[in-house]
Amino acid sequence: MRFIIVTGMSGGGKATAIHMLEDAGFYCVDNLPVSLIGKFTELITMPDSEINKVVLGVDARAGQSFEGVAGIIDKLKARGIPVEVLFMDASDSVLIKRYKETRRVHPMNQPGDLLEDGIAKERDVLAEIKKKADYVIDTSSLLTRELKEELDRIFVRNEEYNSLMVNIMSFGFKHGIPSDADLVFDVRFLPNPYYVDELKHQTGNDAPVQDYVKSFPACGEFVDKLFDMLTFLIPGYVQEGKYQLVVAIGCTGGQHRSVTIANEIYDRLKKAGGNFGLKLAHRDVRRAV
Repeated sequence: MRFIIVTGMSGGGKATAIHMLEDAGFYCVDNLPVSLIGKFTELITMPDSEINKVVLGVDARAGQSFEGVAGIIDKLKARGIPVEVLFMDASDSVLIKRYKETRRVHPMNQPGDLLEDGIAKERDVLAEIKKKADYVIDTSSLLTRELKEELDRIFVRNEEYNSLMVNIMSFGFKHGIPSDADLVFDVRFLPNPYYVDELKHQTGNDAPVQDYVKSFPACGEFVDKLFDMLTFLIPGYVQEGKYQLVVAIGCTGGQHRSVTIANEIYDRLKKAGGNFGLKLAHRDVRRAV
């Protein structure tokens, strides 16, 4: 039997994750009151139960005590029930953006409360269960298809869970540094393909631009040093329990040099492998040259 409790921050992707797991063949129950978790577990673990893949969604809401959930999970595990906890999270700035787009009221808020206050209350309430979670997925920069791939990898293909997601991102300084960047590297010291007529309207995803940027010895030396630094840092981040690392590589417009180097770093990390997830994003590559 596989029994997964899905919880996390409101707006973090809990409902989406439950729907995806339902599509993958799990029997799903959402928004079950905390007081009924024990009774529900008794029903699905009865000898004649035909349900062997269960997802239970549990929310932290105003007016409902959530403090006992961690204790309930401990008791279930002590009884030999294989409970797994999936915690869906996102950064405060992303949660605020999502709530403002949907115009929903935060479930922890009372009339007149600020959205930021509700998010802070919820983080405090969920702190203990997040520590006990078997899987924490930060959806701040995940696309829907990427979330589905991660859930399939963990719960359908039963592959090893990678607690850290490393996001290699190219960007243009003239469009602003990514707000969620953890490490920022400036590659404007390299000659700019924008000033080469035949390369101006291409990007770092095109071979001619890549060949031009890589033709300079400083590029190869920089990539070697950055790769060495990341392979040194990433295991430390994994050990400290960090869930997301955004490595932002910037040039002037975010279309030539930064894209080329981000691609190269991504390819090297992917080839090297390791106990972390990896994704590549080019934030400004589609902007008009």
